[in-house]
Amino acid sequence: MLAYTPTPVQELHDPLFEQSGVRVLIKREDLNHPYASGNKWWKLKYNLEEALLQKQKTLLTFGGAYSNHIYATAAAAKELGFQSIGIIRGEETLPLNATLHFAAECGMKLHYITRDSYRHKHEEQFINELYNQFGDFYRIPEGGTDELAVRGVEEFAQSLGDDFDYLCCAVGTGGTLAGLINGLPDRIQIFGFPVLKGVDYLADEIRKYVYPDKNNWRLVTGYHFGGYAKTTNELLSFIKQVEQLHALPLDFVYTAKVVYGVYQMVRNGDFRMNSKILILHTGGLQGRGA
Repeated sequence: MLAYTPTPVQELHDPLFEQSGVRVLIKREDLNHPYASGNKWWKLKYNLEEALLQKQKTLLTFGGAYSNHIYATAAAAKELGFQSIGIIRGEETLPLNATLHFAAECGMKLHYITRDSYRHKHEEQFINELYNQFGDFYRIPEGGTDELAVRGVEEFAQSLGDDFDYLCCAVGTGGTLAGLINGLPDRIQIFGFPVLKGVDYLADEIRKYVYPDKNNWRLVTGYHFGGYAKTTNELLSFIKQVEQLHALPLDFVYTAKVVYGVYQMVRNGDFRMNSKILILHTGGLQGRGA
């Protein structure tokens, strides 16, 4: 299986947190693997095991041009000896950005399709066309989100223990949040920060994977900064400030948005006094070079 390095929990010391009576910590899962890092390691774990059990030779998956999942899957495939194919949403743009350049360097075959075609990626006819074009493969959904991915993240969540009151993480397809909800005790409140705008559908997608009795979670919208892989000067300035103050690297696609959101929620008094907030660093730092 993929190599895994145990990761630390880093406390963020800031006068704002002291004045608000809260402690803010971050689980540095960005350090668990050089390339298939963060939540992607856990989401891929059981899918990779299944592909090996099935004796598959090729992994095929889906994503946008800045997809952490594409990056991580390409790295995992190279490490474990798979061929890999990435079905990329949109037209090819040259030169390739850092994410797609790395994926190609890992040997991933990049296949671009229109945004309209991409919407059909779950449909049987579309998938059959991919089999006709590429031959046999092990298919991993967009973002890696499926039952096996949720199982991996649930396992990770159980390893965190319960010495905190809130868990905050960025949300893309929702698989990571679902696994965290399933794996953490009910007393811990779980806040997911979508990095896309227009995510009215997302709560229902997450509920498909969440145990029916779980209701200790919610989505915190409003911190997407324009949408997926979008940013602003304010967010970029925040990233620099956090790195200078805390030696904590963030990317504008995912992690900066959740950390920014936590700061604002602390200012707004949204966390209980004397509570401990744990942020999950989900990796994806290659996005800094996008």
